[in-house]
Amino acid sequence: MKATFRRLLLLLWLVPLTALASSESPTQAQQQAQAEALMAAQMTEIDNATMPQVPLISSAEAAQAKGSGQADTAGLDPLWQAVRQGESGRTSSTSPFHNNFINQYDPGLLQHRASWLSTTLAMALFGMIIVFAAFVLVNGAAKLEKGFSGREVLRWSKFDIAVHWLMAIPCILLILTGLALMAGRFVFGDWLGPDGVAALAAMAKPIHDYMALPFALFAIIAMLRWMKHNLPAAYDLKWFTVVGGYLNFGPFKGKHPDAGFSNAGEKLWFWSFTIFGLAIIVSGLFMLFPVAMGTGRTDALTAIFVHGLSAVVITGFTVVHVFMATVLSEGGLVNMTSGYCDENWAKQHHNVWFDEIKTDGSIEYKSQ
Repeated sequence: MKATFRRLLLLLWLVPLTALASSESPTQAQQQAQAEALMAAQMTEIDNATMPQVPLISSAEAAQAKGSGQADTAGLDPLWQAVRQGESGRTSSTSPFHNNFINQYDPGLLQHRASWLSTTLAMALFGMIIVFAAFVLVNGAAKLEKGFSGREVLRWSKFDIAVHWLMAIPCILLILTGLALMAGRFVFGDWLGPDGVAALAAMAKPIHDYMALPFALFAIIAMLRWMKHNLPAAYDLKWFTVVGGYLNFGPFKGKHPDAGFSNAGEKLWFWSFTIFGLAIIVSGLFMLFPVAMGTGRTDALTAIFVHGLSAVVITGFTVVHVFMATVLSEGGLVNMTSGYCDENWAKQHHNVWFDEIKTDGSIEYKSQ
């Protein structure tokens, strides 16, 4: 109302000037132009005077700068203070997020995910592949000292083998498609360009979504089923001190520490996979089913960050696991294809387990 009143006074003030200018000389016309310029300047001043002194977005940034959670709202815009205090109002919006007037998360999460977290995921995959490939070239595979015995001992049931591959194949696809979605611009940007990266992400997204469900199902089954094999034991510490006996040089050569069904390295992999696997599954559910999970904007951003961080850990350990099972350990891959392992392999790498099944009579050899 004040602005309208002041504008009306200005217009009334300009009326006599306009009338006078229409009947006077060209010099007076110049004075009219000056008057109009003065009026425009005053109108701008009026508009500025009637705008909010503290823009809402500035208030939000100020509140976040003073700390998360219970931010100090002193001196902030009253509307922002009301929102921070949890007051609600009415709206005609039908959006599921219509009541989320202002996001109260830390914007740094989004920046971290788009910067160092994305590049770290790429390093966890390609970096670990390079490191272990170089290690195998220098160290060589861990050979069976007594060679293959020709007698095979049952280690995994057919059900365990099925669970492993129904979990492992989706896991590999999720790592590759997740890399394309999260770090595609860093890894493939120079080769494919923006359009190519966008097309790659469009192909990766449905694969990532559909592979998430079988991975989650069989990963949880594996966690529950194999937990009994991965409980810590006193001899696990020694396993780490000699790097599991996999080194072929120096004082570590020929060292074969005690190990149960799972050695200490496999136990570390299992518990890392269990902890971060559950984190990646839960965060994935919040992103994949936002309506059913009631995912808000803050929840979505937090889930994306947790999902990416967990993916870094799982990706790094997966590379190590694949190298250990295929290239580094002679006779190791057959464990998860036939379910049987060579007797000398069991004695060298899992002697405690072999002695146990030998003693209690549960050992089962493959029929010739």
